[in-house]
Amino acid sequence: MTEATGDARSASVEGDGGRRAGRAEQPVDRHLPTQEARDLLALVRDVVRREIRPNAAQEEDAGHFPRDVFTLLSASGLLGLPYDSEYGGGEQPYEVYLQVLEELAAARLTVGLGVSVHSLACHALAAFGGKEQRAEHLPDMLGGGLLGAYCLSEPGAGSDAASLRTSAVRDGGDWVLNGTKAWITHGGIADFYTVLARTSGEGAHGITAFLVPGDAPGLSAAAPERKMGMKGSPTAQVHLDGVRVPDARRIGDEGQGFTIALSALDSGRLGIAACAVGLAQAALDEAMAYALDRRQFGRPIADFQGLRFLLADMATAIEAGRALYLSAARLRDAGKPFSRQAAMAKLLCTDTAMRVTTDAVQVLGGYGYTADFPVERYLREAKMLQIVEGTNQIQRVVIARHLVGPESG
Repeated sequence: MTEATGDARSASVEGDGGRRAGRAEQPVDRHLPTQEARDLLALVRDVVRREIRPNAAQEEDAGHFPRDVFTLLSASGLLGLPYDSEYGGGEQPYEVYLQVLEELAAARLTVGLGVSVHSLACHALAAFGGKEQRAEHLPDMLGGGLLGAYCLSEPGAGSDAASLRTSAVRDGGDWVLNGTKAWITHGGIADFYTVLARTSGEGAHGITAFLVPGDAPGLSAAAPERKMGMKGSPTAQVHLDGVRVPDARRIGDEGQGFTIALSALDSGRLGIAACAVGLAQAALDEAMAYALDRRQFGRPIADFQGLRFLLADMATAIEAGRALYLSAARLRDAGKPFSRQAAMAKLLCTDTAMRVTTDAVQVLGGYGYTADFPVERYLREAKMLQIVEGTNQIQRVVIARHLVGPESG
């Protein structure tokens, strides 16, 4: 690669692998419904500034999972924001919770996505568990320093989640679980796993949800997957070899598991959408800072119309994605159906993150392709968001079914 004169590396700041636009100084304008929510976001930005952003680049490069950050988030009440205060949650509307996720993901996607996955793992018990179950387990899950994982996918059951083969067989007052789950975020380090297993039948019928302790005998994890991005977030297969779970840890009714799974995924897709917007916003901030600082032909490259239009398109796409995920969140908060809008938000926001991070690398030119600036990491991370919580092809299937009904085949 060749590059015109001028050393952009001189703009780097220690701790972030490259020059940052300064989100703390120019934060995204938020429209929050209460003073409590505004105070909450101020707390999140303070945690981001002090605890997350300074070490993000180095820790991702080293593949370090920031468990200490999640412990801090739990102690600060930030791991249970959308859940009932009766059980230790923050009782915040999804509209607020998702904006918190966006802020966390903009600082480090491993953290934002990790909070979203933890919330997904809590959803089954919070929404479908019995009152005694919730009282026994949720306080520790939401604010006791625990970290959760969600186990639906398997080596042979990804997009076709209803074909899962992990089994749960009754043995007296217990269930015995056998099988392998795949692509599990926090696999091997989680303190609890929400596991979907087959108790009878075929297809979507006969699937049941269980709350499995992370230290249960017979539960183990394979070595983490070697991924192109998100190296600080462990993703691994989870093996269940005769794992014994008491019936008191069955969530919901027998055979209700697939309904529980779909309900969780609707909310989880909004979490991924918010994370994608945060990542895209971080990439735009970096691109704008570079364009204002980098000089060619005697002036900042931000003066050139071609680049100005590119930045304008990036910003417009981000605002559209943010508006869509917030609109879906408000439907959820109002108790209205939001499955179609959640799929749309996940689709649009993650495709936007892929496009914006690609354009950010282009704005930085040769430097964008180096690890001296974070945009190359953002690009690698964005690709993953188009895959998790249902690929974007599956989101299109979901949306089309809402529009014109199921396929005739």
